[in-house]
Amino acid sequence: MTAAKPTLLYVDDDDALARLVERSLTRAGFCVVHAASGQYGLDRLRQGGIDVVALDQHMPGLDGLETLDRILAIPNAPPVVFVTASQDSNIAVTALKAGAADYLVKDAQGEFIPLLQVAVDGAIRQAQIRKARDDAEAEVHASRDRYAALAAEREMLLREVNHRVGNSLQIIASLLHLQASSTTQEDVKAALTNAMGRVAAVAQVHRRLYTSHDLKSVLLNQYLDALLDDLRRSAEGNRMSRLTLKAEPVEIDPDRAVAIGIIVNELVMNAVKYAYPDGAGPIHVDLSALGDDVVLSISDDGVGLNAKTDPRSTGMGQRIVTAMASKLDASVERDPTHIGTRIVLRFGRIPAPAAKPKRTATG
Repeated sequence: MTAAKPTLLYVDDDDALARLVERSLTRAGFCVVHAASGQYGLDRLRQGGIDVVALDQHMPGLDGLETLDRILAIPNAPPVVFVTASQDSNIAVTALKAGAADYLVKDAQGEFIPLLQVAVDGAIRQAQIRKARDDAEAEVHASRDRYAALAAEREMLLREVNHRVGNSLQIIASLLHLQASSTTQEDVKAALTNAMGRVAAVAQVHRRLYTSHDLKSVLLNQYLDALLDDLRRSAEGNRMSRLTLKAEPVEIDPDRAVAIGIIVNELVMNAVKYAYPDGAGPIHVDLSALGDDVVLSISDDGVGLNAKTDPRSTGMGQRIVTAMASKLDASVERDPTHIGTRIVLRFGRIPAPAAKPKRTATG
């Protein structure tokens, strides 16, 4: 649309009135093109370059309403001001309902021309506003589509990364298992088995993320169920045959799920090694939500405080539990009332905000 000198197509079979319109609106800054019939007007419109149309109702051949319908069927049609000598308001209502931007009554002397100028100016401004709005909406939709496409691509890449990381970790766990199976030294076997469990705990998180609809959170109950299944499969004999899980659905972010998995792995393996010196026994993992907190406990009915210290123990498991609990900002307590051993962790569903560094005064 030309802002400096808009072009008006005046469609009217009255040549004398058309000349009056052309002289007046040319002085007002318009370029006026005259079409003596509706068909000529349509032909000129298809050539392009028209900013606004003034359309008479009574013409031979196509009348104004028929011409209006055909104009509005043209893609990106300019606004139309409907003009007629008839005082019948029904024509005005019909034209406006059909899509005309404005309506006015003409006279043979041309006294309506100032009103025509106001009407076409208003129709052009309305068309500009409508186009700007449509362009803005189109840009919003396009931006939304681009964002959705980028988000979908990012999600696909994250799933692929989690899939590959999970597979790689699973391969490492399998290699550790093979190495543990081939060694005859019990302390080496135990160390490799423990390392395998830690790697499997991390791999399970990536497996959960790859198969989940939500890449930002992990359902702890499902994650722990799969993790305990891995531990049962990796155990020798029936030492974990009575390993149970009672867990409520709790969502947590993947990083903290890794820490929880490693803690559960360490405490379960600790119970397997020390709780039942004479064989196997029950080991229970319980997970529950308590307000904004999550409570996780690992318990057994074994020897408890009477357990003898294993001279081969390096204390690595305890250090790992302490480190992971610190990552969770969790409290770790031993339940003194429990027969056997019961370790209770309590931590928030949402990570605690990082402490702001304290400012120090400078001299």
